[in-house]
Amino acid sequence: MTERPAQRTPNRQLAALIAEAGFSNAGLARRVDQLGLEHGLDLRYDKTSVTRWLRGQQPRGTTPALIAEVFTRRLGRRLTAQDLGLDACAPVYAGLEFAASPEEAIDIVGGLWRKDSGSHAELRKIAFTPAGLVVPSRDWLIGRPDDKVARGEPGVRVPAQGRPVVPRQRGQAERGPGQKVTPGDIAALRSVGELFRTLDNMYGGGHARQALVRYLEHECEPMLRGTYGEQTGRRLFAAVADLTRLAGWTSYDIAAHGLAQRYFVQALRLAQAAGDRGYGSYVLVTMSRQAVYLGHGREAVQLARVAQQGVGTTAPPVVQALLHSAEARGHGVLGEVRNCTASLVRAERALEASRPGDEVPFWARFFDEAQMADEFGHCHRDLQQFRAAAQHAERSLQLRAPSFARSRLFCRVVLASARLGLGELDQACALGAEAAGAAAEMRSVRAVEYVRDFERRLEPYKDAAPVRGYRDRIAALG
Repeated sequence: MTERPAQRTPNRQLAALIAEAGFSNAGLARRVDQLGLEHGLDLRYDKTSVTRWLRGQQPRGTTPALIAEVFTRRLGRRLTAQDLGLDACAPVYAGLEFAASPEEAIDIVGGLWRKDSGSHAELRKIAFTPAGLVVPSRDWLIGRPDDKVARGEPGVRVPAQGRPVVPRQRGQAERGPGQKVTPGDIAALRSVGELFRTLDNMYGGGHARQALVRYLEHECEPMLRGTYGEQTGRRLFAAVADLTRLAGWTSYDIAAHGLAQRYFVQALRLAQAAGDRGYGSYVLVTMSRQAVYLGHGREAVQLARVAQQGVGTTAPPVVQALLHSAEARGHGVLGEVRNCTASLVRAERALEASRPGDEVPFWARFFDEAQMADEFGHCHRDLQQFRAAAQHAERSLQLRAPSFARSRLFCRVVLASARLGLGELDQACALGAEAAGAAAEMRSVRAVEYVRDFERRLEPYKDAAPVRGYRDRIAALG
């Protein structure tokens, strides 16, 4: 006698959330299909599919995570596949969660480091999702500060089961979970951050990105799972937030945009655990920069404004200038001349109000007259105000230190595009060739894309002698 298939249990969790969200079965299916398109997935769900899910059938692949994200967006709180009574599988949104506690933040970011360190190629192919910016930035802005970040007693750690475990003895060269974090450890983290920042500025994000990720996995995670008091813990979270943001920045530079987005979200959460609102605003500015680069101007403006609200008017003038310039870049991408100009004026006035003796956070010290001129140059280029763009780009190149090699390359391309817009084809091609030569020496997808953007602008002049000469020089670079 043939056995009957096991009876499925109706999914009451999913039914309750559908009712709370006010979805029809067809409406839920349509939203899942639309979200799939954001990730390059051609899904064909309909109301019958949802009926089957309600009867207990488990959707496959990444669909449970997509369904959870649909409800997260609708209800304004983070929901997982398990919350919907669905099996967890390929976590396309893993890393976009804004953790409820410092302990959960350690688990999420630690998992991200381990996956990335393991050279999971698919992790670098995850798509950037503009909608994934909404919940983290909102939670950062309105969330309550963490009351406690201190962990354990020296030599003892308490795992989730609540049973104290004395860590195994390790050699001096290897750190294990449960060990006490010292001020020297945090000073080392800061020094490592400066080292990787210098390498990134000079040679591009792809040069040492993987080494940074492995450092986060093998050094930073054991520290976060170590023992420390409140003051040391806040400083530890601040230092790790900076390294995590830098891992996101280098990922962004090699065009791993979905991965970069996840690093930025986790850096934002670590900054909250550190109690550092200023650094959190800097992470949001970084996220805004990425949105500008990807053409999401509206999201870029919103992120910059959330950063401004988060620090208020008490931030140092240099920080205020940084935040307003980020908003200006978003308006520039959108072609909003009046709003872009107003933001640039606010940024310029803030920078002018700064004084040599002002206390400026280490992460904002790069924002000087050279950077301000660079921001002006980019904005005017985007608004097709080419004469102003050329003037500011030239000034930035005159002031910018050689150590900021990639920034100088970007600015040179802006100047080349402005010269092209002014009809100065010879100068434009000469500048473009210089930028292409510099890009060939870097491991930076952004640098290559800047050059390619300039080359697209050259297309209407492709038969002109200067353009043919440009192509010959590029060909010689190999």
